[in-house]
Amino acid sequence: MPVRKIKKNYRNVTGVSSATKAIGDAQFESTLERDFIRLAEFSPDIAKFEVQPVKISWVHATGTERTYTPDVLVTFSDPEISKPWLCEVKYRADLKKYWPDLHPKFIQGIRYAKQRGWRFRLITEVEIRGPELEAAKFLLPFRHKNIPPNKVHQVLNLVEELKVTTPAALLANISPDPYTQAEWIPALWLLVAQFRVGINLQEPLSMTSRIWSLE
Repeated sequence: MPVRKIKKNYRNVTGVSSATKAIGDAQFESTLERDFIRLAEFSPDIAKFEVQPVKISWVHATGTERTYTPDVLVTFSDPEISKPWLCEVKYRADLKKYWPDLHPKFIQGIRYAKQRGWRFRLITEVEIRGPELEAAKFLLPFRHKNIPPNKVHQVLNLVEELKVTTPAALLANISPDPYTQAEWIPALWLLVAQFRVGINLQEPLSMTSRIWSLE
């Protein structure tokens, strides 16, 4: 559970994301943190994550006690390959602007993570914002859509039959009628969102994107 509650802030966007992988509330205090949570929720490599996971305390050289709360602890689906990440999510401009204050906190974060066999990671907009985030924004809602299982299975079988195709070509195989195609496309995006159909998430999604069978 988060070790501190994120308060409303009129300078930044704050709130709570809907996330099935979150341990406790998926709170965020910036749009960048919100986007990182969205990526974590979308990624098949991430099993769980916890926002505001720990409070690190230490005594400064001046004798004063200081504290630091990292943003997110990420646990991966295959712990044998990837150690947990203790993450700080910051804009690059903020890292540069506030570095004298942030650097001692990050040193403590590195030590804390190392003691537990984790990795401490600084995550910026460079790692977060790109085609994969846009794909996550588009595809995540399809995971919760109530789509008839028979349609999902038929689309999956057709992808397996075609091996490599595009959304437009796949729908053309189902029907030439655009209204009928519109009824079937959610089943395809559901399969893509569940990683049951392959697609390149490092490129913008479109009806001409290359999709392929994972069987």
